[in-house]
Amino acid sequence: MAGHIDHGKTTLTKALTNVDTDRLKEEKERQISIELGFAPLYEDEEIQISVVDVPGHERFIRQMIAGVAGIDLVVLVVAADEGVMPQTKEHLEILDFLGIRKGIVAITKIDRVDEEFSDLVKEEINEELKGTVFEHVPFVLTDSLSLNGIDELKQLIIHTLKEQDTRDTKGAFRLPIDQVFTVKGQGTVVRGTVYEGWVEEGQPLKILPKGLEVRARQLQVHHQPANTAYAGQRAAINLSGVSKEDIERGEVLVSSEHFSVTKTIDVAVRMVENFEHIIKQRMPIKCHIGTAEVMGRIVFFDRNELNDNDGEILCQLRLDEEIVTKRGDRFILRRPSPQETIGGGWVIDPNGEKYRFGLKTIEELSKKKEGSPKDRIMAALTEGKSLSLSEIMTRTSLDEITVKEVLADADFLSINSKEFTLAAIKESIEEELYDRLHEFHHQNPMKQGLNKAELLQVMLRAYPKMLVEFVISLGTECGIFRRKGQYLQNADFHPHIPQNWQKRIENLLAELKKDGLKVKHFDDYYFSAGIPEVLKGDLKRFLEEQGTIVPLDGQFYWHGDHFGQAVDKLKKDTGAEFEVGDAKEVLGLSRKYMIPFLERLDSMGLTNRIENKRVWRKTDH
Repeated sequence: MAGHIDHGKTTLTKALTNVDTDRLKEEKERQISIELGFAPLYEDEEIQISVVDVPGHERFIRQMIAGVAGIDLVVLVVAADEGVMPQTKEHLEILDFLGIRKGIVAITKIDRVDEEFSDLVKEEINEELKGTVFEHVPFVLTDSLSLNGIDELKQLIIHTLKEQDTRDTKGAFRLPIDQVFTVKGQGTVVRGTVYEGWVEEGQPLKILPKGLEVRARQLQVHHQPANTAYAGQRAAINLSGVSKEDIERGEVLVSSEHFSVTKTIDVAVRMVENFEHIIKQRMPIKCHIGTAEVMGRIVFFDRNELNDNDGEILCQLRLDEEIVTKRGDRFILRRPSPQETIGGGWVIDPNGEKYRFGLKTIEELSKKKEGSPKDRIMAALTEGKSLSLSEIMTRTSLDEITVKEVLADADFLSINSKEFTLAAIKESIEEELYDRLHEFHHQNPMKQGLNKAELLQVMLRAYPKMLVEFVISLGTECGIFRRKGQYLQNADFHPHIPQNWQKRIENLLAELKKDGLKVKHFDDYYFSAGIPEVLKGDLKRFLEEQGTIVPLDGQFYWHGDHFGQAVDKLKKDTGAEFEVGDAKEVLGLSRKYMIPFLERLDSMGLTNRIENKRVWRKTDH
């Protein structure tokens, strides 16, 4: 919801969602929105829609920009009794600069005016929208108190959003933070719109530009608990490993270090139609990008001042603080004093350098804007993750010879001579695999590793199967990962008993060994040692895999040393074949132990049962 102050955005949001988004005391007192307000509107198996109510007052323009970034549809709110106001026009310009293309105009408070007056308002709005991206958007007449037109508006919102493409959730997760707060008993929570990728509970993340390492302890999506949050969703993430004071609005939560942290960005900028003051070379500006608001200067290479709108200008922003961005990100520029929006645009290169003044630099920036063949192929692979030669040619409009020449560069990798990917994507997947396995090892130190099928199931949400398999295979060859049957583990990991339970497990094994071959049920030793029930399955499996204990059946276990000695003694004191009675005589055991022991020998392939006899197989045990 965007529009002028007091045109009814918050009341309209409440009429649509039954949620009052004015939470702050001062918002109630002053009857204006200061912070971003959020309310769930609609959800079914196909789609989930939330309303972002952005402040309309001029002083709160930065919150408005933070709210609009990452939005799929804008409802431009205009009051029937006032018509288009200055803030409405400024919001329209900002929405255009930010690349918002889907819109609906909601004319509010129609019960306050007669039909003739509302027609005049519609004409006025149509006039204002001419030449903008919202020139042909639909209109809905509404009144939030009588609920006139509310259902029509809601159905139009749902229909419009269902018609458009869903967001791409592939690739690294990025969430620009617009709110940071503390929840009692939970700790630090950040909130924002997921720009790209996806995140899940328990995932290790980083806060850039500071580089703080955190973990997503819990997630909420559209105010509901969730295990995963995807691109386009509004998410609140409870973080461990960080305090509220460590995080600021404008910082970015990411799952990869491949995002650029920078202070100098090459940009393509368009200015507003009618700015009041000349824009001069190296003039101070305030840059709003994502949820960050950073001071800096605008640097031209083909002029020293700008008197009027001159189409798209290629220039550079030199910022006072680091930001996190990438090619294609949108931003808004405002003059700090007197405060006014002067323009907006997109990032050509997040890692700009110092260039000479002159047309040669403009030519280079123009090439960079269009993108070299390498840039175009990199952009296609960044989006598609892995593509065939023909798919790359189709997406980039480049010929086969050019594509093959570029793909020979070290920045590209051939998966199977037919499919290609970026070395950076391979590194990103490798890093994510390592982090997921590391987390699994930390939580399950006695397990061999994570089932490869389970790991693939998670990774395939973001990457093609062939690509993930390729990275696993490459990582295994390079000694980063290790395969253990169906399990995958990091090569620097070895299954081990947790330090805090080591002494008790040593006591368990000592008691088991002391009882020799006439043991009690394993559970008796286990619970006598005071080890939690939850560890039992993993511990038994670990000790069996290490050969420390050997199961006779589900209840009796022998210490590995005693089992080996029993096999050696039986083999030494019997001939090529023996019966149960012979074994009992040699080992002095009752049928309670003897039968399970002999069946274990059969299952291990040490003996072969023929009727009532067992024959030793010719194999080393």
